[in-house]
Amino acid sequence: MSPFDIDKSKNELSDLESKVLSDDFWNDSKNSAIVLSKIKQIKSKVNYFDKIKKDLEDVLEMTEMLFEDFDEELKKEVLNSTKNIEEQLEKLELKTFLSEKYDSNNAILTIHPGAGGTESQDWAEMLYRMYIRWATKNKFEVKEIDYLVGDEAGLKSVTFEISGEYAYGYLKSEKGVHRLVRISPFDAGGRRHTSFASIEVLPEISDDIQIDINPDDLRIDTYRASGAGGQHVNKTSSAVRITHIPTNTVAASQAERSQIQNRETAMKMLKSKLLVLKEKEHKEKIEDLIGIQKEIAWGSQIRSYIFCPYTLVKDHRTNYEVGNVENVMNGEIDGFINSFLKQNKKSE
Repeated sequence: MSPFDIDKSKNELSDLESKVLSDDFWNDSKNSAIVLSKIKQIKSKVNYFDKIKKDLEDVLEMTEMLFEDFDEELKKEVLNSTKNIEEQLEKLELKTFLSEKYDSNNAILTIHPGAGGTESQDWAEMLYRMYIRWATKNKFEVKEIDYLVGDEAGLKSVTFEISGEYAYGYLKSEKGVHRLVRISPFDAGGRRHTSFASIEVLPEISDDIQIDINPDDLRIDTYRASGAGGQHVNKTSSAVRITHIPTNTVAASQAERSQIQNRETAMKMLKSKLLVLKEKEHKEKIEDLIGIQKEIAWGSQIRSYIFCPYTLVKDHRTNYEVGNVENVMNGEIDGFINSFLKQNKKSE
């Protein structure tokens, strides 16, 4: 769809809304869920476009007033509004790039530290905080699903869900290995260390998508939950880990107090992973979607975060780079996401 073909979007929205009014619409729950989801997506884009159009009309009106009677404060307001519209247009353009099957879905991320013990585990936790801050800035919701505490600091692994419109579409750019270069706070000699962590990204599969799983193919283990700093420790074995034996696919959850709820969450994650396997047809190709690397080490990184001897964050796929590492670690990663989406669109 053309980024500016708003009339086509409005016509499509009108056609879909007319389907909702038909007498037999609710007879097929799976189809009705798909239509309602599509309506929500298109309506969001149409409303966003209409808002930009209204803001632009207001700016043009203020500009005419400025020509008739110059005012310094009005001038500042026009400049600020123009900058805001420019940012909104870029966001609208990026949304038009998010047209793949699961782009509008929530995202499930898992972070694994590479070799290197405490230093890599600390790096994994730094990345976890970075994504939480990005999600907060963009008004997404974050839910921790599974967390394994590091030996001395950081984490051994974490799985969490980021919920919101197009969460997966944006975050799919983050799958892969992330490299850190810094003076390690865990090295008494103050030496420079290189650490790695991998990010896996999956779309959350909605309930209307059916995938058959033979219960005999599952191994379900329960264990005591324990979160960061021990704040989620349970005295009962409420955490659940489910393994799909034929594919050795694992999903775990300890976010809820109830074992039943954790089992439901783990099953939902497992279905997402198995659907990816099914759509890719070959198990070895799952790396294409979730970003698993054969080795979390040199030569496999998608992005480098350098704290010393200079400060730089560089994406090796797009060559987009930022000198302010602190801002990036505080969640300012939109530039990396945007450049990835634009490059992918150009290569299609």
